[in-house]
Amino acid sequence: MEFAPGISQLAGLLADPGRAAMLWALMDGSARPAGELALIAGLSASSTSGHLTRLSEGGLLVVETRGRNRYYRLATPEIGVAIEALATASLASQPPRMRAVPVSRTTPPALKQARTCYDHLAGELAVGLFERMSQAGWIAVDGTRVDLTGDGTQAMGQLGIDVDAARRKRRQFACTCPDWSERKPHLGGALGAALLQAMLAHGWIEPTSTSRALRVTPRGQNEIGKVAAGENRWR
Repeated sequence: MEFAPGISQLAGLLADPGRAAMLWALMDGSARPAGELALIAGLSASSTSGHLTRLSEGGLLVVETRGRNRYYRLATPEIGVAIEALATASLASQPPRMRAVPVSRTTPPALKQARTCYDHLAGELAVGLFERMSQAGWIAVDGTRVDLTGDGTQAMGQLGIDVDAARRKRRQFACTCPDWSERKPHLGGALGAALLQAMLAHGWIEPTSTSRALRVTPRGQNEIGKVAAGENRWR
């Protein structure tokens, strides 16, 4: 595989804290004016202008003109995926004995509640589900490795998940995935992907048009809280 020189260019653009803060604020798919991004990043108007020019020329941002105002947004969904991957990698690479990192207070609200992480569920919703499944004895966690118990296999079947098909995938069946906004694990691997697809099929969550954020439907607000929550129809 040949080295892609664009990686170093992208890394250079992301290396500045001010530029990273502005990009982070746009992770929810929104478009924001320069003045608002300057306040978020704590920069002067002139510094913000220079940074936004570099990000635009580097292909990370695009500019939308609305009347007399200019709004900036991420150029492509892939830019957001790359930034999220770096956030996840930075959390995963921290030394195990390092002090606990506080929950992110700057994550856009739409992404904080529920979003996709590659092909599985992330955010508050995913972390809560993982904790409840562990407490209910549905899953057994050993480091980063996760497996289903007998109760968990039965419960996943009741949710409409074909566990055997997930095990046959040419990938890790189930694992912990560090959640960069909650600083706790959520469920990854083939099982995590199957769980997300089941929740979409049930109409509990639905994608949004502007970002990887997922919207919890009224039906989902009622049903998701029952999953692995003591005596309920999923056990």
